[in-house]
Amino acid sequence: MPAQQQLGAGRPRKASWPVTVRAARPRTPPLFWLRKLRLSRSYVTRKINHPPSTSHTPLHSPRPTIKPAPSSICFPTQRPQELIWPKTHQNPLDPSPMAASSAAFAACLLACALLFQMCVASRKLTALVQDQPITMTYHKGALLSGRIAVNLIWYGNFSAPQRAVITDFVSSLSTPPSPQPQPEPSVASWFKTAQKYYANSKARFPALSLGQHVLDQSYSLGKRLGEKDLIRLAARGSPSRAINVVLTADDVAVDGFCMSRCGTHGASPRSRAGRFAYVWVGNPATQCPGQCAWPYHQPVYGPQAAPLTPPNGDVGVDGMVISLASMIVGTVTNPFGNGFFQGDADAPLEAATACAGVYGKGAYPGYAGSLLVDPASGASYNANGAHGRKYLVPALVDPDTSACSTVG
Repeated sequence: MPAQQQLGAGRPRKASWPVTVRAARPRTPPLFWLRKLRLSRSYVTRKINHPPSTSHTPLHSPRPTIKPAPSSICFPTQRPQELIWPKTHQNPLDPSPMAASSAAFAACLLACALLFQMCVASRKLTALVQDQPITMTYHKGALLSGRIAVNLIWYGNFSAPQRAVITDFVSSLSTPPSPQPQPEPSVASWFKTAQKYYANSKARFPALSLGQHVLDQSYSLGKRLGEKDLIRLAARGSPSRAINVVLTADDVAVDGFCMSRCGTHGASPRSRAGRFAYVWVGNPATQCPGQCAWPYHQPVYGPQAAPLTPPNGDVGVDGMVISLASMIVGTVTNPFGNGFFQGDADAPLEAATACAGVYGKGAYPGYAGSLLVDPASGASYNANGAHGRKYLVPALVDPDTSACSTVG
């Protein structure tokens, strides 16, 4: 957190106005020129009407001492000073105490007016940098509804613990039976934000459930895949009423992976057998952990901060969970490309992708936000899942507030 700016007396310091406003230096009040004019007039009067005497200030009179005056509201960053002249000498700059007092009062009013203008400017500039609302428009397309199976297609080598982490996450999306509720904040409560979108449609929010597992450890399509290969793999799941999730191992290269995407979602063409939605997510552990596993790995660019400890002990798989969570929400709210999104249909911003990099309150570039920390492992997370799991899920655009909403 940036250090707070303090306001003090003495020499001018940085003021506590917002950083978007540069504090203007207080201008010199007209009191200086007023006193200078009185000095010249007083000198001429004394020169004509009064001969030199010891009662007037000599040419080499002692210098006055400077004594700080009490704190004033005139200049919040600088206290005014007053001159204390020796008792045996007359102050040539203050021939009329009443006039000097009036001039000081005028200077104070001028300074207060300047401060008022700066405060008004500060409020105006602060209002300009406030977050703009994020509105997701419904394009009247079909949405998922009813019971939907989430089938997992494992392409490449995944260990049993890695498969368990992702399987438990999918199981966490639905509210578990009452005997084994997920502690709050939970993945199930986070997923309910997506349910709010269905209030603006006639469809009922789908009930997701874990489906079948398909293993392909022989790399039947090779270790470099294109978009058509992903659809072929996704077709190995259910042909309809399903979200078929293709998960590629860390040694599989997919077109666009690490360069422009960490995962994607889409839908199969219409057919007599039906139509299914699909999701693809790759394991970034060896190819691009800085892009697709942040904040559990040092970022490749941007603000640098120490990586966080992953809750399941696997940087690649915990990074896959973040991407999978984002893609599943995108599939539920925009399954066929004409659901809820913002912007161009060819590059839409969806409920999760519009809040990229936000995981907790107070997040900003390079900082994931305020997260929970496991006291035993020191791992950072924001949601509890099934079987005691802990996960990091992205913020979602809440349609009620048109802003990114974090879990908890």
